[in-house]
Amino acid sequence: MIEPEEYWEKLPLIQYHMDEPLADPSAVALYFVCNLASRSLKVVLSGEGADEIFGGYNVYSDPGATFYDRLPAGFKRGVASAVSKLPAKRGLNFFVRKGRTVEERFIGNAYMFTPEARKELLKIRTNAPHPTAITKPFYDKVQGHDDVTKMQYLDLHLWMAGDILLKADKMSMANSLEVRVPFLDREVMALAEQIPTRYRVTHKETTADTKYITKYAMRLAAKKDTPPETAKTAVKKKLGFPVPIRVWLREDGYYNKVKTAFTGKAAQQFFHTEKLLQLLDEHRAGRADNSRKIWTVYMFLVWYGVYFKEEA
Repeated sequence: MIEPEEYWEKLPLIQYHMDEPLADPSAVALYFVCNLASRSLKVVLSGEGADEIFGGYNVYSDPGATFYDRLPAGFKRGVASAVSKLPAKRGLNFFVRKGRTVEERFIGNAYMFTPEARKELLKIRTNAPHPTAITKPFYDKVQGHDDVTKMQYLDLHLWMAGDILLKADKMSMANSLEVRVPFLDREVMALAEQIPTRYRVTHKETTADTKYITKYAMRLAAKKDTPPETAKTAVKKKLGFPVPIRVWLREDGYYNKVKTAFTGKAAQQFFHTEKLLQLLDEHRAGRADNSRKIWTVYMFLVWYGVYFKEEA
């Protein structure tokens, strides 16, 4: 079992091997998995790509999941406009989200900062494009398709290439381990393209609420060749590679470690540090879950310290 202290100690090493800053917390966990496998293996098979091509992410269940989705688009957009002017309250974001097209609301699986939030945090001016400018060329290629297919296509070309495969390649090679990704075989990809949406993400209406099953066709196929006890888990909700940064960042030791970085020379150079501390303190007090936002900035500072020899 990996202790939290060991995880945190490896952060500079992980950012060194990553070459470019990557804020996915699972990268460090993947490093340890690859390290363990490399002690007895040289080549391993991995499941990267299955979620993107077979419809495995929970977010793919959002389109068409409720009765509200079937209401006229103009009505939903009007409600979203009105609700967006109200004070923030749990549940209201549902109406804002549903009032936008998938092209407007979905830029991928890791949308940490809006352009407005980015401007508030950064001291320096950047020429970074708006997220929709990055996603538009991909959405343009799947116009006329359903929303789930559009989301999958975007993730396949941005999220998978820029995060999933990147960290798998870097963390495995850091341990001299070869990782093969059979789900991204050309023939498997060709098969996946032919699967109707209802067999990628299926919704089942019940009297209580709407239930859904992701990666539906793949789960059905797997049940044919798995033991009965294993098959019972075939409808479990998708679970990624969780790392408890949300909990750690509320503990004194790790909170203070990040706070030191957020008030250091590098942070003062690039960020409005009072805004960073506000994110950190709100999270610690339980007023918001800012863990991924905090982690994104912290990983940049760790990476910067590794490559530019400055303390984070």
